[in-house]
Amino acid sequence: MACDGKSIAGKPCCAPAAIHAQSSGAATTEFAFDREPEADVLDRMIALPGSKFLMGTDSPEAFAQDGEGPIRAVTLDPFSIDRYPVTNELFARFAAATGYRTEAECFGWSFVFWSHISPERFHDLVEDTVAAAPWWCKVPGACWNAPEGPGSNLSRREDHPVVHVSWNDAQAYCRWTGQRLPTEAEWEYAARGGLEQKTYPWGDKLRPEGEHRCNIWQGEFPNVDTGEDGFAGTCPVAAFLPNGFGLYSATGNTWEWCADWFDTEFHRAGPRENPKGPSKGSARVMKGGSFLCHKSYCNRYRVAARSSNTPDSSSSHMSFRCAR
Repeated sequence: MACDGKSIAGKPCCAPAAIHAQSSGAATTEFAFDREPEADVLDRMIALPGSKFLMGTDSPEAFAQDGEGPIRAVTLDPFSIDRYPVTNELFARFAAATGYRTEAECFGWSFVFWSHISPERFHDLVEDTVAAAPWWCKVPGACWNAPEGPGSNLSRREDHPVVHVSWNDAQAYCRWTGQRLPTEAEWEYAARGGLEQKTYPWGDKLRPEGEHRCNIWQGEFPNVDTGEDGFAGTCPVAAFLPNGFGLYSATGNTWEWCADWFDTEFHRAGPRENPKGPSKGSARVMKGGSFLCHKSYCNRYRVAARSSNTPDSSSSHMSFRCAR
């Protein structure tokens, strides 16, 4: 389908947002998949008790424009959440079983980080870049099973998080499995792993005793990623230790969609019991940061940090995990 090559302003380092000329149809397809989760789905989940926790942060590291604060006591009912982000292997099962086409496939393109595109094919594949962040390239044919565009594939990446999936795509997958997307509050509570007001899922030090605990950018952003943590791009979902709840990959690797509409003021006066965000909006919440996050530019790999994007946008560093 036709779409233009423009992007909207916002936080393009985190997630460039596409302006599509018309709906892809993917988000409005009626699926008859709503069902109770099967045993293998439940086996991938962690059951968490209802609890009260301190959400948000007042840290000087916080981005005030993102609405990370104030710190507030939030109470949640019991829920379950996936141990890992949804992998390429699992999404492939969904696509094969249903014939579902992602919005990137319907629109015919998605955003790819510049250095992940084959140098010899760069000028053939790249159609446009994001003016505010030229490291984001519009690549025709880039989608979940061709992450860098035509000629790329998922070989040896079956256990990596699926990328190039929009919020609408994530919703469709959840309907098929009988799950849903976590609320922002549920996601943050799970990612904290039982620790109170710590910067990361494991504590306050990014590299305790010099050990890498997540997949983020090392080097000079956006030119050189030294891959000191072992990866330059996505990594297996279980590449690093889990947090105290047994949750893997909550920080770095890929951004994860949440159910909530994004708003920077809602949490200041909003509900404190099972908050679900505002009733409407133009963008959905994303949490966790990605392999592109770096302290010099986008220090949003902290647990309380947040970002957003339009529900039909996709890129090579956006994924999701499910809850119920």
